[in-house]
Amino acid sequence: MPQKLGQHFLSDSRWRRKISEKLQPRPGDSWLEIGPGHGEMTETLLASGAEHVIAVETDHGLAGALRDDPNRSPNLEIVERDILEVDLPRLLGSRSKKDRVYGSLPYYITSPILHRLFESASLISSIDVVIQEEVAERVVAQPGSRDYGYLSVLCRFYAKPQIVLRIPPGAFRPPPRVNSAMVQMTLPGENLILGITNTDAFLSFVQTCFTQKRKTLRNNLRAFSDETLSQAFSASSIPPSSRAEQLTLSQFAYLFLSLHPH
Repeated sequence: MPQKLGQHFLSDSRWRRKISEKLQPRPGDSWLEIGPGHGEMTETLLASGAEHVIAVETDHGLAGALRDDPNRSPNLEIVERDILEVDLPRLLGSRSKKDRVYGSLPYYITSPILHRLFESASLISSIDVVIQEEVAERVVAQPGSRDYGYLSVLCRFYAKPQIVLRIPPGAFRPPPRVNSAMVQMTLPGENLILGITNTDAFLSFVQTCFTQKRKTLRNNLRAFSDETLSQAFSASSIPPSSRAEQLTLSQFAYLFLSLHPH
């Protein structure tokens, strides 16, 4: 078992059924599955009448077993590669309909994978992922809560996230040392109504705001002059003593646009 890849297989059929009930796969859906493993959930997606399932698996042995399965569905495409290295626009952009995404993500690279998926958000209708419960809480966290941070803002910018299942270690083999949760994200998020034209610059700005989470925004935005910050806070109706964890996504957008009027 190559644990260096962070693999924990969903061996319990009861939990596979529960996940399927939350996914509600429909006939004709197109899927991108991240880390299919032995095909535990792949079979469920195909049995639902999926038009196409692209299964991206980085483990050579697992990808080979899926590819060489004599009963392999003609609707299943195996891509043996790291999801972080896949050309998602090319992979997903070949069809007219948007893809749905499902995956049980390695805990240590959850955030980078979500970043990559969001880069192709225009080609995706939903993202359902099984991740570490602690990370799931950060994804869905609200302003003012302990878990609220850059990842919360990022996910809400692109999607509408919610935790729909909490999954114990015993559902997997080998069992991980942490609890897991299934997060459901429907796209798009608030990005379409915020008036942000330079997404990369905005997200970089939000990261800067959270650089030192317990410090005020004024401290984290020292690259701007006091006068510029004071004007921006006033224009955005944000108290100068505010911390990043207190701001809503729309307030981040107001502040960003006030500081970057052009």
